[in-house]
Amino acid sequence: MKVEHKQPVNRLESGVPGVTHREIADGLRRLGVRAGMGVMVHSSLKSFGRVEDGARTVIEALMEVITPDGTILMPSFNHGEPFEAGGPGCFDPRATRTTNGAIPDLFWRLPGVLRSLNPTHAFAAWGKNAERYVRLHHRTLTMGTESPLGLLWKDGGCGLFLGTTYGCNTFHHVTTTVLKSPCIGVRTFAYHVALPDGRRVIGRSWGWREEPCPLTDEALPLYAPEMEKLGLHRQTVVGQSHCTLFKLDDCHRLVLELLNDGKDGFRPCHQCPIRPRSVEEYRRIWPTAYSVAPDWDEEHDCLTPDSEAWNY
Repeated sequence: MKVEHKQPVNRLESGVPGVTHREIADGLRRLGVRAGMGVMVHSSLKSFGRVEDGARTVIEALMEVITPDGTILMPSFNHGEPFEAGGPGCFDPRATRTTNGAIPDLFWRLPGVLRSLNPTHAFAAWGKNAERYVRLHHRTLTMGTESPLGLLWKDGGCGLFLGTTYGCNTFHHVTTTVLKSPCIGVRTFAYHVALPDGRRVIGRSWGWREEPCPLTDEALPLYAPEMEKLGLHRQTVVGQSHCTLFKLDDCHRLVLELLNDGKDGFRPCHQCPIRPRSVEEYRRIWPTAYSVAPDWDEEHDCLTPDSEAWNY
């Protein structure tokens, strides 16, 4: 895809008004975002410079362009923060903030936006497929094919970076999960979740790896230059924000090839010695989380009949 370059304007230094709703909406359309599209959005509010009415303006511009016929997905992850020492020890989808920045932290709180029940990596969704994407996230793998992001991928969705880069691209974790990478625990840690009906239940999430993946977890993942080289994304500048749009399936193919073959002296995924963090390390970082036997049937790729997740 053609890469569009536009000289950013330093609005903070020049004293001109902040970036407007109209400028953001026009920039999204220039990038190729269209009505009815499904997008996974990673964003940085400060990347725009000053924005009139802040995060709300960005979100409303996205909603205008996508329309209710499309779907907006954002991370509303807490990355285990509630389960650290001194934390509440519980994920509450109605109250727990996301650590993904100002735009997604406002997004999940807005009327009409739904939030999934994964205790550490909940997604927030708005639009046509929002309910279908989030309602059963707690009964599947954190980043599996039936997760909100996995479903968006299967529906032909796109990734959208607003002032961010492939270094924060959650989607490559879907490819890692599809490949059954041995560095990720499958529903192996349990956390308390406060349901909207007042019940407190046990939710499951993945066991994270003991070290960063040298292929995907760098600030510039090794597949990112290939996305550029092969013309698999479009880019523009809105305010001071460098924005990128790409098809999730294009990204999946490159990441899968990278994980299968290795690159630049790094081993392929299944030859890599990195494994999930130990129980002791998990307990040190998140004292209120605890290790459990997986409630996932690997052979049939589904939840086991005795999983507590069937009860909510």
